[in-house]
Amino acid sequence: MFNAICINKDDSGYRAELQSLDESALPEGDVTVKVEWSTLNYKDGLAITGKSPVVRRFPMVPGIDFAGTVTQSSNPAWKTGDAVILNGWGVGESYWGGLAQVARVKGDWLVPLPKGLTARQSMEIGTAGYTAMLCVLALEKHGVQPADGEILVTGANGGVGSVAIALLSKLGFTVVASTGRTNEADYLKTLGATSVIERAELSTPGKPIGKERWAGVVDSVGSHTLANACATTKYRSAVTACGLAGGMDFPGSVAPFILRGVTLYGIDSVMAPMDLRLQAWKRLATDLDVSKLSAITREIGLLQSIAVAKELLDGTVRGRVVVNVNH
Repeated sequence: MFNAICINKDDSGYRAELQSLDESALPEGDVTVKVEWSTLNYKDGLAITGKSPVVRRFPMVPGIDFAGTVTQSSNPAWKTGDAVILNGWGVGESYWGGLAQVARVKGDWLVPLPKGLTARQSMEIGTAGYTAMLCVLALEKHGVQPADGEILVTGANGGVGSVAIALLSKLGFTVVASTGRTNEADYLKTLGATSVIERAELSTPGKPIGKERWAGVVDSVGSHTLANACATTKYRSAVTACGLAGGMDFPGSVAPFILRGVTLYGIDSVMAPMDLRLQAWKRLATDLDVSKLSAITREIGLLQSIAVAKELLDGTVRGRVVVNVNH
C-alpha cells in the first residue's frame, strides 16, 4: 500500500483527496520508482482544483514531476537502485504522476539524477527550474550574451521566474524582474535581479511596437505581458515564452517580428527531446547556485498539496513548492 493524491470525477463531482492505494492499482509501465520528492507546479494547481481541464482520465494521480529510486525495472536502461528524475510526458495529466509514494512509468521518460544534486534539490528545481533552463538554452543558442543588455524575467516570483533569475545572474546577465508583488523586491534581488519593475508596466494593452530595451526575455505570463515584451525587445533579439499565468491569448502585433527581426521561441518542457532534457539537467547541476534554493523553496507534506494548489493559482506562492511525499 502507498499514499497518493487521487483525483476523481463522477456523479459526486470533481475532487482531489489523499488515498491509500494498493500497488496493484498502478498503471502499466516498465519501471517502478519509490518517490522521495515531488513538487507543485501551476499545472498541478489546475489539475487538483479542476480550474482547467488538465486531467485527461480518471482516477488520476497528479504531479508532473518527481525524483526517487528505481525499485523494479524491465527496461534495460535502468536497474534497481538507480536515482532518477521525471518531468512532463503527460504524467499527472494522462498518466499517473508524482504526488504519490510510488510511481510506475515508461523508463524512456526518466533521466538520471545529475551528479552534484540531491533528489530534494532536483525537485526544488523541478519542472519550473528545468523549464527556466530550457529558456536560457534558447537565448544562448540565439546568441544572446551578457554584454547585449538587460534580460527581462516576467512572473518573477513564480517558480520559473525565480530559477531563471538565479541562473541568468550567475551566468553574468543583468536581470530585470517583473512582478505584481513588488514587496518581494529584496527577495528577487537576493536571487540576482538587478532591478524590479511593477507587473502593470507590461500587463495592460500597449503599443504595437515600443522603445527597444530587452536583449532577451523569459516570459511565463503570456497575454499582454508577452505582447509588450516582444514590442520592446531589441533588434534581432529573442523572447522565450513558456507559460500562461496571465492568459493564453497573445494580443500583439507582427511589428516586432517584421520591423525588428525579433524571434519568439516557444518553450515546451513536456515533450522536449531527451538530448535537450539531459543537456538542461547537466547545466542546472553546474550553472545554478544551489545555495539559493532554500530561499526559493517551501516544503510541504503530501496532504498539504491540496490546499496549497489553490494558493498557487491565487498567485500567493513565492518560488517553488517541494512536496515530501512521505510526510
